[in-house]
Parts: sequence; C-alpha cells; structure tokens
Amino acid sequence: MKPSLRTTAIASVLLVAFLAGVVVTLNLVDRERGHATLKEVLYISSPKVVKRLSLGYTGLMADIYWTRAVQYFGAQHHAGAEEYKLLPALLDITTDLDPKLLVAYRFGANFLSPRPPNGAGQPEQALALIQKGILANPREWTLYYDLGFIYYFEFHDYAKAAQAFQQSSTLPNAHPFVQVVAATMAQHAGESQMARMLWTTTFETTKDRQIKQNAIAHLRALMVDEVVPELEKRVQAYRQRTGHLPGSFEELVRAGLLRGIPLDPTGRPYRLMPDGTVEVRKADELPFITKGIPENYTPPELPNFKNINPDAPVGTSAQPIS
Repeated sequence: MKPSLRTTAIASVLLVAFLAGVVVTLNLVDRERGHATLKEVLYISSPKVVKRLSLGYTGLMADIYWTRAVQYFGAQHHAGAEEYKLLPALLDITTDLDPKLLVAYRFGANFLSPRPPNGAGQPEQALALIQKGILANPREWTLYYDLGFIYYFEFHDYAKAAQAFQQSSTLPNAHPFVQVVAATMAQHAGESQMARMLWTTTFETTKDRQIKQNAIAHLRALMVDEVVPELEKRVQAYRQRTGHLPGSFEELVRAGLLRGIPLDPTGRPYRLMPDGTVEVRKADELPFITKGIPENYTPPELPNFKNINPDAPVGTSAQPIS
C-alpha cells in the first residue's frame, strides 16, 4: 500500500473511532443522569476536558454541543418553560471549543435575551456571550450590531448602544443601514423611531426565516402602538366637536377626521368600542402589541407567526392615519 493511502486509511480509522467515542461518551453521560428528563440531560461541564476528549476535533465537538444547545432551547421553548438553566453553560462550552462559530454567539444571544417563554430571560448572559464573541472575532460587524441591540432593548443604555452601532458601521462588510442606525442614535431619536430602524435592519440583514418573522411581528406591533393612540385622540376630538362619541369610524370619515376606515397591519379594520377606545380584531396575529389589546384577552404562550410571510416586504397593508 502506498504511504499516502496508508495515511488516509489510518486517519479514516481514527476519525471513525473518535466519532464512536463521542457517541459512547455522550451516552454514558446521559445514562448517569437517567433520573433526569431528556431536556435536562447533563453535559461534560469542562471545556478543557471536552477538548482533551476531542483528540483535536474541537470544531466537530463544538458542532455537537451547539446542536445540543439548540435542542435544549427548542424543547424548553416548546414547553413554554420559565427556566433555561443549562443554556448558558452549553453556549459557553460551544464557543470555548470553537471561538469562530458565529452562529452560536448570535443565535445564542437571541435565545438568552427575551423574557420567558420566548427566551431564557437572561440578558446579562446574552451580553457576556456577545462580548466573548467580539474578543474572539474583533472584525465581525454583526457582533457589534448585536451588542448594540442588546444594550438598547434589554438595558436601555443608549450611550453604549450608540457606541456599539458606531463600531459596527466602521467594520468591513457592514450593512450600509447600520451607518444610518448609528447616526440616528447619535441624534437621540425617539424610541419608537429607533426601534423601527433596528428591527428593519434585523429583517434586512438576516437570512433566517424565524428571525425575519420575529422582526416583522415587532414592526407590526410598533405600527399598532402608534396608530391606536392616534385613533383614540381623533375619537376624542369628535366628541369635543359634537358632544358625543362616534358610533363608528364612518362617522369620523364623514367629519373629516379620517380619510378612510383604518386597517391594522393584518389588513383588518380596527374595532371602535362604545367607550371610545380602539382595539385590534385578532390580537393573536399581532404579538408584541401593547396598545389596542381587547379586554380580557389572554395571549398564547408562544407568539403566533403563522400568518407572517418573512419573504414579503417589511411594509404593511394598513392605511396611514392622516
């Protein structure tokens, strides 16, 4: 046998043995935790130990641990769990094994930040994970963008958010819209305007379908939260003018206070209530709204994205208020 073929054969045998060893190791660990549920299966908690067991295949082990992190989060998320105790350690081990695995930092932070049941409700851990990623990948603009995103939404630290967005905008291959975000932050834009820009940038810079759906859902919610108070203001203007509340939006149109029947982002007319408040008709299709929520409405455990097409433009069919 030629030396090159012999080397290839030996390497193949070693790789197969390594993979078999990984399977055996994980099974042994899982067996030791036989009293735990599947979603609580323990892992080898030391990255150093895992690196030694990997026989140099740290990238492969990182992929395995990343898969376990995704599976763990998915199981907890599906169950509407309030706790994600193992998630930070799983993500930490994954990124220790492969510091260049950007998906683990970005998606991991997205798993950690939101409040339960949409996420782990651990923004401090998300912040630490992104900062760890920046130390290992200082020229990756997306990590600085994620850092600013967390500072803005989770900590309301607008100065640090502005600094992070500015750093992101100066790095190679940064999306041009990040420069607009950084400039707007520097001008101390209104919170609603800034939130819209951030979610628009998230929508435009990701290829992941679920993240796109999430961004659109937040953009829709922002629109509803702006439109509902404006509609209620015009209802009160009608009351001041006529001495009574309108019975429908048609009356506002005839009074010149609206140019048409207002539609929410799903294309449905808003509902005008007898007390002059305004509600949406299908709150389940508009997760994240804080205005226009029907009385006694109980939101589902998980947001409903089924009617949101992430491939459609970010715009909405709703009519502007004028």
